Amino acid sequence: MRTALLVIHPTRPEAVEFAQELIVELKKLGFSAITNYPGGLAGSSGMGSGESFEIAIVLGGDGTILRAAELVLGSDIPILGINLGNVGFLAEINRPTAGELAVAIAAKNYRGEPRLLLSHQVIRGGALIATGWALNEFTIERSHSQLVELFVQIDERPLSRWACDGVICATPTGSTAYAFSAGGPVLWPEVEAIVVLPLAAHALYSRPMVISPQSSIVIDIESREAMLSADGMRKTPLLAGDRLIIRKSELRVEILHIESAVFTDRLVAKFKLPIEGWRGE
Repeated sequence: MRTALLVIHPTRPEAVEFAQELIVELKKLGFSAITNYPGGLAGSSGMGSGESFEIAIVLGGDGTILRAAELVLGSDIPILGINLGNVGFLAEINRPTAGELAVAIAAKNYRGEPRLLLSHQVIRGGALIATGWALNEFTIERSHSQLVELFVQIDERPLSRWACDGVICATPTGSTAYAFSAGGPVLWPEVEAIVVLPLAAHALYSRPMVISPQSSIVIDIESREAMLSADGMRKTPLLAGDRLIIRKSELRVEILHIESAVFTDRLVAKFKLPIEGWRGE
């Protein structure tokens, strides 16, 4: 029997309702369902350690998809996001019915987009004390009211010292998240690049930069402390003298779409861009 994992937004009743409908439709097509939803759902089993499944179906928004990425990291299990709120960039633009979705999953009628991940290492006193990964971005921010002081180096060459609110190092996926809100560029998902974006830096040069995915980013912490955040969820406190090294990860996460996978369509839908009447279309 084929198995699907349902990752459900924990506070959206419509996500639970849709999940119950989907479980019934999947069962008709020979699927069993497991879920991480607290308390479980009728017709499904809870997610245990070592359980195998062929696809992770996310019922929620882009934030819930980031949670799903934690569950499938290191495997080749793809993620299919079904939007149940505001249109995001990772989930489907339009929500299919439970029946339509089940049929598409059973037939593998979807298209995959491998997404670049970032990895980090924290060096303290010459010793490696922490590692991690991010699908959207790493953010190094002040943990108190004072500005954070950072010495940024790219490819083992000094770039700048910034007294700032923080620095964002984002993937193309994350370019439409925090980095976009902070004034960074939008990168299409298939673009292999990393965005480096200082936040309110007291410096003559503090523009967003797009660098090679082969580049290494080294950030030395020169203020008393700072906070490293991965995708806004996984936090690591940093101290003066710590060295943070950020690179492209060897791992990937695959995002699926059953509709048009053209990123332009999702960009237009998200921001309601004016396209009607443009050149007669």
